[in-house]
Amino acid sequence: MGTPRAGAPLAEQVEELLAGDGPLAIVTAGDPVLRRGAERFDGQLEPALFARFVDALRRTMHAAPGVGLAAVQVGIPLRIAVIEDPAQVPQEVRVARGRVPQPFRVLVNPAYEPVGTGRAAFYEGCLSVPGWQAVVARHETVRLTGADEHGNAVDEVFTGWPARIVQHETDHLDGTLYLDRAELRSLASAEAMARRWTQPTPGAAAHALGFDLP
Repeated sequence: MGTPRAGAPLAEQVEELLAGDGPLAIVTAGDPVLRRGAERFDGQLEPALFARFVDALRRTMHAAPGVGLAAVQVGIPLRIAVIEDPAQVPQEVRVARGRVPQPFRVLVNPAYEPVGTGRAAFYEGCLSVPGWQAVVARHETVRLTGADEHGNAVDEVFTGWPARIVQHETDHLDGTLYLDRAELRSLASAEAMARRWTQPTPGAAAHALGFDLP
């Protein structure tokens, strides 16, 4: 796979990134690109290159696998993200978390604001922080604004797990990782999650590990 040259024009960085075959390499915590915040997309990639980049993000998200991926997570500091969630989880998880299927979406220059005061806390992970999860309290409902891949305006309300996804990916574009918002006493390895904390809600973890839920 290609490796973009830091400091090169963004279009050149993307061309170099797409030079290889297969999924793109996902940048992990500790890389400055995840902390700088992304540049507003304003045509830095011509349409054909933009389409190839979006397709690569989609393929990389599927291969990971994940339900969202931001451009910064592959080293490109542009305000572009993709989301998709088949929500193939047990019914009790769907109900507890408000997790419903989401079709593939491209988010360009996304921003969100809370709708109401409700908050929900669940375990959350990140492809850029592999092997760990932690409880994050997020807005239950948000209004997302921005554009789609065709330049059409997006102004939509998300609730439940879809709201969590769009908050997580938009945060990436602002240089924020989910751990910045997490209850660190809840931090759990993948092994601990599988053995102890796979319940639909984190109530048992809160009681055992000593943290409060909203």
